Amino acid sequence: QVQLVESGGGSVQAGGSLRLSCVVSGFTYSRDCMGWFRQAPGKEREGVAAIDSDSSTSYADFVQGRFTTSQDNAKNTLYLQMNNLKPEDTAKYYCAAGRLQNGGAWCVHPPPGGIYWGQGIQVTVSS
Repeated sequence: QVQLVESGGGSVQAGGSLRLSCVVSGFTYSRDCMGWFRQAPGKEREGVAAIDSDSSTSYADFVQGRFTTSQDNAKNTLYLQMNNLKPEDTAKYYCAAGRLQNGGAWCVHPPPGGIYWGQGIQVTVSS
């Protein structure tokens, strides 16, 4: 059974930082393509960042230079370091693994199949 479990969300003032973590289990290709999406109320889910099988990364323009994604293969954990947070970053953030090719979460060599999702975690940035 595939499980992706996020942690590290919360509330922060503008300009602050948060680090999200995502522990992945039961996924054969967990090291091939993983990333982050977010969804604000009334908006579509959008790709934020991804890390590919060759460790290359992709980012959405709106987080470029502020967010960094990385992974610890030994711990099967994906991270999203978020710096200089803005109120418009407020959203529910989702960890994802699989065939990620959406906006800023784009793997050039994604594995076959679909996408596995975490349950999501709230990030709220106040001005």
